[in-house]
Amino acid sequence: MPSPQADLAAAQAALARGGVVVYPTETFYGLGARALVAAAVAKVALLKGRDATKPIAVIVSEAAMLDQLVQRVPEPAGRLIARFWPGPLTLVLPARAGLPAHLTAGSDLVGVRVSSHPVAHALAAALGEPITATSANRGGEPPACDIATAEHAFGARVDVYVDGGVLAGGSGSTVVVVGDDAVRVIRAGAVSLAALRDALGTTPLESPD
Repeated sequence: MPSPQADLAAAQAALARGGVVVYPTETFYGLGARALVAAAVAKVALLKGRDATKPIAVIVSEAAMLDQLVQRVPEPAGRLIARFWPGPLTLVLPARAGLPAHLTAGSDLVGVRVSSHPVAHALAAALGEPITATSANRGGEPPACDIATAEHAFGARVDVYVDGGVLAGGSGSTVVVVGDDAVRVIRAGAVSLAALRDALGTTPLESPD
C-alpha cells in the first residue's frame, strides 16, 4: 500500500498534468484540479454532474495567491482572512476576468479559502496555483467523509486518491459574499455567525436567519 507521502507526491504530479485527485480537507474529501485550467475544471464538473449554475470554490495555499483569482480584496475580507484563514471560511470575492466558467457560474464572483488541513494546503502550495475545492460526491449525494465513499462514487475516473482517514464532516465551510460595506452569509457552516460578527466589528453581517 502506498504511503501517505507517496500518495501526496502522486497527487501533486497528477494535478500538474491536468488530472483530478481526491484529497482530505477539514470537513469532507474534495475533488481537486488546477482551478485556472478550464479543461481540468471541466473534468471536475463532469465527475460531479455539476449544474452549470452552481459555482465551484477553490483553495489557495496563502492569501497572496488571491491575486491569481480576484480583482481586489474588499477591506472587510482582510479582517476575515486575518481571523479565520487557514480554516473553513470561504470568501466570495470579485473575480478576475477570464477564469474558467465553472468557477464563477457566469457571475463576476469566485469563492476561495485557505485550508487548515495539511494535505489540502500542501497540494496548492506545491502546485503554486489554486485547486478546486468542491466536495467529492456526485450531485445530490452526501459528501464523502472517508476515502472508500469517494472511490465508490468515482472509481478509476479520478487519477489519485489521498487517504486522510475518516474526516470530521459536519456542515462544511461557511460561505460569505464580501462587499466593501457589508458581508452576506450564503451558507452557514463551521465558522459561526457570532464569530463572524465579532471579527467584522461595525461592518454589517447579513444572514438568512
